[in-house]
Order: sequence, then C-alpha cells, then structure tokens
Amino acid sequence: MGIYINPGNESFEEAVTSEIYVDKSELICFTNTMLRTLGKYICVSRPRRFGKSVNLNMLSAYYSKGSDSREMFETLKLAGTKDWDRHLNQYNVIQLNMQDFLSSSHSMTELLSLLKKTLIRDFKRSYRQYPDIDYDNELSFCMEEIYAEDGIPFIILIDEWDCIFREHREDRKAQEQYLNFIRNWLKDKRYVALVYMTGILPIKKYGTHSALNMFDEYSMADSGKITGCTGFTEDEVNALCTKYNMDIRQMRYWYDGYQLNDHTHLYCPQSVVAAILRKNYSNYWSRTETYEALSKYISMDMDGLHEVARQLLAGQNVKIDINTFQNDMTSLNSCDDVLTLLVHLGYLSYLRDTEEVYIPNKEVRHEFVTAMRAEGKWHKTIDAIQQSKELLNLTVNGRTDEVAAQIERIHRENCDPMHYNSEDALRFVVLLAYFYARETYTIIQVMPSGNGYADILLLPNFQNPTGIPIIIELKYNKSADSAISQIKDRHYPDVVRDYERILLVGIAYDKESADKKHTCLIEEWVK
Repeated sequence: MGIYINPGNESFEEAVTSEIYVDKSELICFTNTMLRTLGKYICVSRPRRFGKSVNLNMLSAYYSKGSDSREMFETLKLAGTKDWDRHLNQYNVIQLNMQDFLSSSHSMTELLSLLKKTLIRDFKRSYRQYPDIDYDNELSFCMEEIYAEDGIPFIILIDEWDCIFREHREDRKAQEQYLNFIRNWLKDKRYVALVYMTGILPIKKYGTHSALNMFDEYSMADSGKITGCTGFTEDEVNALCTKYNMDIRQMRYWYDGYQLNDHTHLYCPQSVVAAILRKNYSNYWSRTETYEALSKYISMDMDGLHEVARQLLAGQNVKIDINTFQNDMTSLNSCDDVLTLLVHLGYLSYLRDTEEVYIPNKEVRHEFVTAMRAEGKWHKTIDAIQQSKELLNLTVNGRTDEVAAQIERIHRENCDPMHYNSEDALRFVVLLAYFYARETYTIIQVMPSGNGYADILLLPNFQNPTGIPIIIELKYNKSADSAISQIKDRHYPDVVRDYERILLVGIAYDKESADKKHTCLIEEWVK
C-alpha cells in the first residue's frame, strides 16, 4: 500500500461510518461497464459540496488491490447487483488530488515535476519485486513496464483536476502544458483500465473541440447516465427527513431545485447534512472562490447581463445557449457564457429540454442577494427587494395607490429602457417587487385556469397556512379594471376553488402617458 498507489480504504470508511451517509455505490455498476472499453475515460463536473470526493474515495476502496473492502461493500446497494464483486480489489489504483500538487508548486513545470517524482517514488516502494524497471524513465514508460510485469492495469482517479483553470485563469501556456501532460500520460495507453476525473468545470475547450477528446463528460448541463450518483436525490432526502424528523417541505424550499437530464431533482448534499445535524435550515454555502466568481461575473454588463440577473432574481427562467462556453473562467464573451459558468458553479440550474436557466432554491437566491449587496451597482435592485415585504402588506390590505406607486418606481429603476414597453417587462418587475412573497407563497407564473391563463398566482405555502391566495393579472396599455374583469370573466379563481377568499389584483401600465403611469385595482373574491 502506497501514498498515492493503492492508498487503502480508510477515507471511504470514514464516510460510511459517519452519522449521515447516503449510499452511492450503484455508481460502481456504471464504472464497471466502462472498464477497458472506449468509455473508460470519465470526467464528472459538479459544484463544490456535491460529494465528488466521497465518490472518488469509494471507487478507490472498491478497485484498489491494496485493500480488502469486501466487508465494507457487502452492506451497500452494490452488493444486491449481479457479479457485484467481480472487480473488487483487483486493480492498481492511483488516486490524486491535483490541488495538493498545485498548492506545493510555483509553476506548472514544477507541479508536473513534483507529480512525476512523487508517483515514481511511490512506484519504487510498491513494486520492489520488479528490480529491472527503469524508474529514471518517463512516468508513462514506468507504468508500461509495471503493467508488462504484473499484467494488472491501472485505474486513475483524479480529484480537483481543473484547479489550474480556476486558480491560474489567465495562464494559457501553463494550462496547455497541463492538458498535454494528461493527454500524453493517459490517452491510448494499454495500462489504463479506467480514468475517473472530478472537478467543478468540464474539460477545457478550444473553439468547439475538447482539449481531451477521449473523455466522456457528465456535467451539470448534461449528466448522462449518472444523474443521481453525485448529489442527493428527492428519494434520498425524503428518507433522511423521515429518519431525522426533518420537514421535507423546508428542505425542498432551501436546497432543492437542480434538475438534470431526466428531470431528477438534486439537492446539495453538504447543505442537507448540515441542516440535519444542526437541526436548522439555513444558508450553508461555503465562501470559496466560486462565491467571488458570482460577485464578479454578475456585475459584468455584457449583452444586458444586469437585466438578466434581475430577471433570474425575480424568479424567471432565462433561455441561453451553452455551446459557446469554453469551460474556463476567463473566455467569457457573452451573457450566455457567464450564465453557463454559473450553471457549473452551482448558482443556476439548467433545463436541457427548454435550454433555460433559473435560480434553484432559497440558499442560492440568498447568495445572489448577498453578492449584489456587496457590489455598489445593485442598490436599486436591493432597495426593491428590501421594500418587497411592505408591498405584500400593502397588497393584502388593499392599498391600491401605494401598490401602483411602488411598482412604478421599481419598473422605472430596474428595467432596461429598450425593453420597458411590454407585458413581459411588467411581469418581471412585478415578480421582483414581490420578491419577499417567496417566503410565504409559492409563486406560479402563467397558471392555467378556467378559460385562459392567470399571469401570476401567489399561493400560500406551508409556512403560511392561513394566508389568502392572490391572483395578479397584468395589462400593458390597458386599464387595471380590464385586468380584474378578465380574471372574473375567465374564471381564474377556479384554480384555487378550495379557498373561501381570494384577492384579485389588476396591475396596468400605460405607455402613452407622459409619466408612464401605473395603476392598480384590488378586489376580494368570496366564494
């Protein structure tokens, strides 16, 4: 057993014996099918705190011939599958965390030299039975010789593979040197049975081509067959909430919202575990370099990014094109590139079917507000958010003139003049104005009802059991009275027929008026 070569199973044992452990051993069913096939190069990118390192330790414990892990895996889901132990502890495993080497180096040349020297030193300790191996040779030649001697191929597990692209974002020469090393070390080598890399970013692209084209990528934008293997699924969180007497509705509100390929809902594992152990739902987002990225990039006003950020904060979905993103943190040439980066960092969720992004949950929404508050460019948006609690109270109390005046001010201060004159712009403004309502209401946009679609429905949620539903109809260049009439004529209240009382709210904007006048009408509907 070495330090990096067949390092043992202690790290995974710590995870399995922790108070809260969620079994992801079915990932091994997938990796077993990829062994020694064209699909043996796997790169999994997920945000921080999503359990990537635990999975890597699990793969090491399972495959490494330096361990005896049978007892450990006999109690996991994997043991219920056919031939589950066929590959158990049968391979030479190399497990690396690239961040360790980066932190101990001052240049890419030094990093690669340290990596090669460290592995060869470990080879000398681990393979003393092969005295004829030339350890002065290149790393790949040494591994070829070891494989020729014992016939056991290598499984290479690399954590934080992309750290160079995050910490040395501008050093293209160092990045290319690093990518060339990985390609020359791993591609088309007989000694490779499987390569499993994890990081935050997908593999760097140059134009439309991957720099490491032998890898299949499984990312937040396209998770392939391993959607539920990294991150907690809805069923897993339900089971944890039942076991630890936690409210699944609160857990869902705070930490759900990431939807991947097959519409599987994913929760952030670290946040869920922290909420259970502390018996408190809160924001457990770690302020790493990814937080700094959020603060920095949403303040870049390219292609109207500022207005898009406001739309996202208001709860709207935004359509993007993810294909131009170069999978780094500097080659950002459009609003779409910035938003795609935020998908990979975990600040946005991406819907493949509609090619849209949105803010997934309360925890991340809190981070957006915090990042905006830290930057001086967002004071009008922050003011709107801070006053949104007052607006909800004004609405419930029927203060029509004050509601209209507040929405008019938010419209004027937070909407790009080029997009001001439309019902969509008014919808975005109203959603931003009612930002606080998300604490006690579920906000549904374009809700089918009766003979048409209600623009916005505020439905009391589990934290507001005695609340009154609010149906909001928007009118552009028409009257608030016509909005109320439409709600009644098309039977929109039918959608909330279980409630005795409903508030009907009509909000209108007249583009022809000199002062861009907004009006509001509020009526109570009683069954």
